[in-house]
Amino acid sequence: MKLSTSGMGQQAHEGEKKCLNSELWHACAGPLVCLPTVGSRVVYFPQGHSEQVAATTNKEVDAHIPNYPNLSPQLICQLHNVTMHADVETDEVYAQMTLQPLTPEEQKDTYLPVEFGIPSKQPTNYFCKTLTASDTSTHGGFSVPRRAAEKVFPPLDFSQTPPAQELIARDLHDVEWKFRHIFRGKL
Repeated sequence: MKLSTSGMGQQAHEGEKKCLNSELWHACAGPLVCLPTVGSRVVYFPQGHSEQVAATTNKEVDAHIPNYPNLSPQLICQLHNVTMHADVETDEVYAQMTLQPLTPEEQKDTYLPVEFGIPSKQPTNYFCKTLTASDTSTHGGFSVPRRAAEKVFPPLDFSQTPPAQELIARDLHDVEWKFRHIFRGKL
């Protein structure tokens, strides 16, 4: 979850496509995931795509997927668009890419990559916690390691007894969650 200390956020109108927070998407995807930049050339593997579709839809690979015997096992393509998504039920993150196969002539053209070594969008200050029903109930609570709280959360006001603050977090689907952060340790 991305944390903020204010509840002010722009809400998308009903039916409007929401953009996922890139930093949050990358945190969920993990440190080994790196998306190519728009305009770059990528290799597309049709067979691998067919197998992935079959695995995620629980269908046989050859059942509904047409066979193209003259299709190359790999296609050099230009990337036109990347959209980050998260499954509503599982929170699994994935990217949808718009690709255009290059002709053999276009493949021979000199290609200068748009960027070398894109900096990681993986956030540097975060911690992960899977929330349960008791974490969000009015009487429930969950522990956050002190180092994580000091590193990620805004500073507590220690003039209060006990030191506390309200945190507002938004998840991958832009659902707002409110938590009360209370310091229960020794200073």
